[in-house]
Amino acid sequence: MKKKLIKNNYYILAIIVLFFQTVKADELYNQGKQIFLGDGNCATCHTLQNANSYGNIGPNLDEIKPDIMRVILAVTNGIGVMPAYEGQLSTEEIKAVATYVAESTK
Repeated sequence: MKKKLIKNNYYILAIIVLFFQTVKADELYNQGKQIFLGDGNCATCHTLQNANSYGNIGPNLDEIKPDIMRVILAVTNGIGVMPAYEGQLSTEEIKAVATYVAESTK
């Protein structure tokens, strides 16, 4: 009986952990979309169908499908004509926009 109770508690704990991870991921994604469209000003230069943006200065993100690390590096340090956003966006904001771009282009 005690083993069964412990096993059930593990299942409940696993479900709770998975639920809250999903919520956090959704919040990060939504924050990233707001930054892409707002403070990051990404939509001005980039095409990203999910954001309904059709800029043609920077690369078409739907075509290159960058992973999270590629976006973090580009946003943090700048690349080509794109300025560095380190200091303008927090580390968390950069992670959020990178999550949004990577997830929307899968």
